[in-house]
Amino acid sequence: MTDWIKASNPAAPITTEAEAISAARASALAIFLGVAWGIVGIVYLMTAGQALMDAAIAEASAQSPEAAGMAGMMTQGLIGLSVGLIVIQLIIGLVQWFKPNIVIPIIFAILVAFGLITGLMAALGIGQPENAAAFSNPVWLTWGGIVVMVIELILHIAGIRGARMLDKLRMAAAQ
Repeated sequence: MTDWIKASNPAAPITTEAEAISAARASALAIFLGVAWGIVGIVYLMTAGQALMDAAIAEASAQSPEAAGMAGMMTQGLIGLSVGLIVIQLIIGLVQWFKPNIVIPIIFAILVAFGLITGLMAALGIGQPENAAAFSNPVWLTWGGIVVMVIELILHIAGIRGARMLDKLRMAAAQ
């Protein structure tokens, strides 16, 4: 357990190949954490979030009758898209676990940073329409997602450091 805590620390020194692999795999752990949080979001969307979606679509259909016919299709499409993205994320996490590289942690660190910024903006109501509060996610889902993204960002930074050191150690061993 202390090895994983050390590997997940973005400031910990990395001296051996085993430590570099563990640190690079911290990014895979962050991806798996994102998968778990995504599953929580899907479960919410399929249960209590369904009523929220229906209310939002009902308000949209009051202004546009064409939207009423698309309500069920939009909800199912959103759930399908969410499941598809989680499966892709799981596959990428497995690739990072078994074949650690630097590209995946960099891409996910950028995506998580963007998600963190937009999540904070939504939580603080910046750039939101006046009626957004009526159709927003519950507070626990919003702030839980922000906490998860902060943890993911820390793990991805550790993954970037580990993958970079792994490349350096392997290049030094090859020469």
